[in-house]
Amino acid sequence: MSLFFVGLIAGFMNVLAGGGSSLTLPALILLGLDGATANGTNRIAIIIQNIFAVSGFQQNKKNEFGNSLKFAFFTLPGAIVGAIFAVNIQDIWFKRILSLVIVFVIISMFLPRPTEQKNKKVKKSLLYLVLFGVGLYGGFIQVGVGFILMATLFHLAKFDLVRVNVYKVFIVLIYTLPALFIFILSGKVNWLWGLILAAGNGLGGWLGAHVTVRKGEKVIRLVLIIALLIMTVKMLNLF
Repeated sequence: MSLFFVGLIAGFMNVLAGGGSSLTLPALILLGLDGATANGTNRIAIIIQNIFAVSGFQQNKKNEFGNSLKFAFFTLPGAIVGAIFAVNIQDIWFKRILSLVIVFVIISMFLPRPTEQKNKKVKKSLLYLVLFGVGLYGGFIQVGVGFILMATLFHLAKFDLVRVNVYKVFIVLIYTLPALFIFILSGKVNWLWGLILAAGNGLGGWLGAHVTVRKGEKVIRLVLIIALLIMTVKMLNLF
C-alpha cells in the first residue's frame, strides 16, 4: 500500500513539476530492493505512465510520433549502454551516485524554467550527440532525465514548451523499452512491486492532469525536498 502511495505522489509530481523517479527509486531501495533491481523495477512504472501520457496527447491531437521516433533513435544506443552498466555496477556505488543525483535534482527545482526562445537556429550535430548522452544517463539511472531532456529539446531543438512535453514522453517511452529488457534479462525486475508502483503512478498522473494546483505548488515542492533529503541521508547510512 505504501508503494502504491509513493507511485501516486510520483505520478502527480511528474505532471506538476517532474522528477518522479527521484522519489520512487530511493523508496524501492529503502523498502528492501538492491539498487539494480530497484532501478529495473522502476522502469515498469515509467513505461506505463508514458503510455498513458502518449495516449493523452493523441486524444488532444498532439501527435509528434514520427519526429519523436527520429530523436529517440539517437538515445537508444546510449540507453542500452547505460542499462548494461547499471546492472553491473556495485550496489554501494549505485546508491552513492543516486544520492548525488538527487541532490542535483533538488537544486534544479530552484532554477528558473525557460520561458522564450531568442535564437531559432538548430545545431543538429550537437543535438544528436546530446541525445545520445541523454539516453546513456536515462538507461543508467533515469532520475531527473525529464529535466535534462526538456532542456535539450528547448535549447538545442528550439521547440516551444508544449512540443517539448509531447516529444519528451515519446522519447522516454521508446528508449525505456530496451533498457527494461536488459534489466529483465539480468533478473533485476520485481514484477509485483513494479506493477503496484505503476498503478499508483498512473493514477497520480491522471489526477495531476485533471487537477490544477497553483497555490499549493510551493508547499508540495518543500515537502518533496525534505522527503528526498531524508531518503538520501538514509541511503548513505548517515543516521
